[in-house]
Amino acid sequence: MTDDAVHRAISAAFRIESPRLIAGLTRIVRDVGVAEQLAQDALVAALQQWPASGIPANPGGWLMATAKHHAINHVRRDRMLERKHAELGQAGADEVAPSAIDREPGDVEDDLLRLVFIACHPVLTMEARVALTLRLLGGLTTDEIARAFLVAEPTIAQRLVRARRALTEARAPFEVPRGDELAARLSSVLAVIYLVFNEGYAATAGDDWMRPGLCQDAIRLGRILAELMPAEPEVHGLLALMALHASRMAARTGADGAPVLLPDQDRDRWDRLLIVHGLAALARAEALGGARGPYALQAAISACHARAVTAAATDWARMAGLYAALAEVAPSPVVELNRAVAIGMAEGPAAGLAHLDRIAAAPALARYPRLASVRGDLLARLGRHAEARAAFTRAAELTRNERERAFFLARAAACVA
Repeated sequence: MTDDAVHRAISAAFRIESPRLIAGLTRIVRDVGVAEQLAQDALVAALQQWPASGIPANPGGWLMATAKHHAINHVRRDRMLERKHAELGQAGADEVAPSAIDREPGDVEDDLLRLVFIACHPVLTMEARVALTLRLLGGLTTDEIARAFLVAEPTIAQRLVRARRALTEARAPFEVPRGDELAARLSSVLAVIYLVFNEGYAATAGDDWMRPGLCQDAIRLGRILAELMPAEPEVHGLLALMALHASRMAARTGADGAPVLLPDQDRDRWDRLLIVHGLAALARAEALGGARGPYALQAAISACHARAVTAAATDWARMAGLYAALAEVAPSPVVELNRAVAIGMAEGPAAGLAHLDRIAAAPALARYPRLASVRGDLLARLGRHAEARAAFTRAAELTRNERERAFFLARAAACVA
């Protein structure tokens, strides 16, 4: 195997194993930043040794053993705490022995779950939680995160530095929250993952309509969380929602990259395997008693599209009812906006427009381009073409995504009497 091939294998192994490495190391050193550096030290050691010695039979075990050696040396060298030093004395030697480099699967999963919650700790801003989650659990580099969100690399680097410092200063415990705190913290974790997915599914800015890599990262994080917390219905609800949305990605753009509306999509291009996985995750959430959870309800709405053989066969009345239920458990202007769309399809554009008029004054929608685009669509269906053209033009003015702007302008141009 050439050196280039070995380096590619090392990079692949490290990306797969880095979350578990950092989780296990954080348990030892109780500092996420230090754990990251120790994991990087193990990577450097692999890059130095594997080209000559060959790729070991258990790359993850080799990386963990090497990283733990570095961790023990770090603790001893800096004399962080006499108690920790004593604890790691014999225990550490046993853990890094070649015959015992792998922990029990349950222990590894516990460490990984703790890392999920510390990356989304409430002392961090939402932007910091997203960056740290992608860095620690997604295995993305600072440059990859910056490019994904169209943010300068130094900005992401500073977010990560501040996040690590905030966790250290807060002495954030490396543990899974319990009792009432668990629900609130889990909600934050799910929100972070879904934010990552949404930025990939409908980019807020830039030249691309979608960034599939971010969607894939979010689904991977969702699957990890579902394995770690199999009894939590909303975890499966979120996974279902992301899988069902992602199943349509190949059909959401035409050959020229322009957006294609859902009713106009070629359903033969939908990913049937993702639909199967999404429906299975939704069934799991419902079986666990989570049918009325916000993510499960959104997944049930998406399932209405997935189950419809044609756009005309979509059960819009059921979708309108599901949006009404969602508005009760997770009220928001955006939910009501989507409800207006469903009502407009189930009961006619006049009914949809009437619902839209009732929510249009919500401050959260003031500069939301989709409010104007939905209005434009309903007006066009009513034959009010001049008003529809003005609404689509307004949507184009509000969006920061170039593909979306071109799409809205095309819709405006098509509004002729």
